[in-house]
Amino acid sequence: MTFGVDGKRPNLALLASSIVLVLSVWFAGTVAVPGLIARGIITPGHAAWLTACVQLGFVVGTLASAVLSLADRIEPRRLFVSCALLAGVATLAQTQVAPAGPAALALRVVAGAAMAGVYPVGMKLAASWAKGDLGLLIGIVVGALTLGSALPHLLPGMVGTLDWRTAYGGAGVLAVLGGLLILPFRPGPLLGGRPPFHPAQALEAWRNRGLRLANLGYLGHMWELYAMWAWIGVFLAGLLGRAQVGTWVFGVVAAGAAGCVLAGWAADRWNRAKVAAACMVVSGTCALLIGPASAWPALGLGLAFLWGFTVVADSAQFSACIVSLSPPDYVGTMLTVQTSLGFLLTAVVIGGLPYAMAALGVGGAFALLGIGPLLGAVAMWRLAPMLPPASVGQRRG
Repeated sequence: MTFGVDGKRPNLALLASSIVLVLSVWFAGTVAVPGLIARGIITPGHAAWLTACVQLGFVVGTLASAVLSLADRIEPRRLFVSCALLAGVATLAQTQVAPAGPAALALRVVAGAAMAGVYPVGMKLAASWAKGDLGLLIGIVVGALTLGSALPHLLPGMVGTLDWRTAYGGAGVLAVLGGLLILPFRPGPLLGGRPPFHPAQALEAWRNRGLRLANLGYLGHMWELYAMWAWIGVFLAGLLGRAQVGTWVFGVVAAGAAGCVLAGWAADRWNRAKVAAACMVVSGTCALLIGPASAWPALGLGLAFLWGFTVVADSAQFSACIVSLSPPDYVGTMLTVQTSLGFLLTAVVIGGLPYAMAALGVGGAFALLGIGPLLGAVAMWRLAPMLPPASVGQRRG
């Protein structure tokens, strides 16, 4: 990626920093959960819904944004700021309601819906600076999302025993600060309108073979990703025998940020689908092996970091494949269909994993997560020859 004097570097740094802070609200509930369970306020099954509701909210927000064309009607930076502040306020409000009641779940849905104006809009703002490095720029945005998702896990290590109100309050403050941080951001020269949403064309995502393979790959990826992020702390707590493993969870999840950047760089030079498939094979293998590896703590911890590095590294390339394979007028629809189905699936898997853990143990439940990326890798490998040359690679000297 070449940075000139046109402001690309400082603007992307602002955008990435803002996303890191705002996305801290995503897993604030996961960080609050251990204290709530220890006090007998919630059960593990109910705890899963504190995260699953964020996923469901994101699906609702994405669909509403697409139907109302919010990304075209509202200046993207203003939409980003407004949604970041809404996410922050909703998360701060969690400290004022019963942690396991309907209001708490509703506020998690609101926070998730607000993310639809932050994460996808952030990708659009990053792409406005793209010049032969789209995969890398989107990889940076997904890496920022990864760091933001990991950030709440640092709080216990920084402040000691963490009250659930502190987890929500800290994430809410970070989100507000992140929203304000984006104000000096200036979009690049390639900022354009988002293609309209056409519900009647949604079935094209299945009828078109290339789009179908890209979506199957994405669903395999999403089957694993958020469930791993939500529950890796349970595995690490059992592995390391510590009540507070927040710093280790942060390290494992945050490792994915480097994976996103590296995979994005590679995807701009080689076949995007093959890069994604390679990441999925490694992450799926980690999911299968990490349970047996827990007999040797050092090996189990090493596999956890490798899993964290690869589990999200492929994420940006699914959207890039959809953009390259969709008719121009339907790009918005195809991206909306892909995102909505993927995050809806994550809510189901996150909610179901505690029951799989109870029946199979943590290692057995994680092995089930490996099925998704391994099947998804097959779909992406079959997709690779169908990508147009412009998406296969851009070698630069």
